[in-house]
Amino acid sequence: MIETDARGILLDIEGTTSSISFVYDSMFPFVREHAASFISNHWTEETVQAAVGLLAVDLGFNSTDSWFEDCDSDSARQSLVVAGIIGLMDADVKATGLKQIQGVIWKEGFHCGELVAHLYEDVADSIQQWNELDKDVRIYSSGSVQAQKLFFGHTVAGNLLDLFKGHYDTTTGAKQSSASYQEIAISYGLNPGEILFVSDVVGELVAAKTAGFQVVLSLRPGNKPAESGHGFAEITSFHEITCVR
Repeated sequence: MIETDARGILLDIEGTTSSISFVYDSMFPFVREHAASFISNHWTEETVQAAVGLLAVDLGFNSTDSWFEDCDSDSARQSLVVAGIIGLMDADVKATGLKQIQGVIWKEGFHCGELVAHLYEDVADSIQQWNELDKDVRIYSSGSVQAQKLFFGHTVAGNLLDLFKGHYDTTTGAKQSSASYQEIAISYGLNPGEILFVSDVVGELVAAKTAGFQVVLSLRPGNKPAESGHGFAEITSFHEITCVR
């Protein structure tokens, strides 16, 4: 059991609240399968065009005009966008534009019920208990805030959004940069030492600890083996975290 006097609890998603396999075996394939039809059906929508503009920057272009310079039809532009999405996903690039376009595609999947977010069995009731203890629970993930809200709004345990007071993504900063956690502590309005960060990535815990956070390593089924000698407390379930007032 891990005891903490933290007033705030900051959680990663993949490998911490949800299985890595759900993201890679369900969410990413959904984007690949539906990208072409979604882009075609929603091409003129403002959210899609804004995401396409960011995607152009992800791919090294100054604007969509320069990206689409050789395209003479919307069909050609749409094909280029789909190829860009798939190419960035193949390269496992964590870029802002890609995250935005994935988010709007996932929105359709969650809203129609084709996607339902996986949670480990201990997660929902643990977060509920932390709320009852007046803990400030928030999320920090490489996935966009939009995608995070879709995820926790459509879980196997129902809509959990009311249990979170904040969400952070890489627009706050890189997850392995201590400066990101300093910014998050400021947003919380707490001293860094009053926040517990739970993640399955040792590099993220190193950055958070450097910023002064309390940290715990999440060991879930399907996670990569932890690096030896990391020195962090380990848990396999949120039930192993005991909050002391």
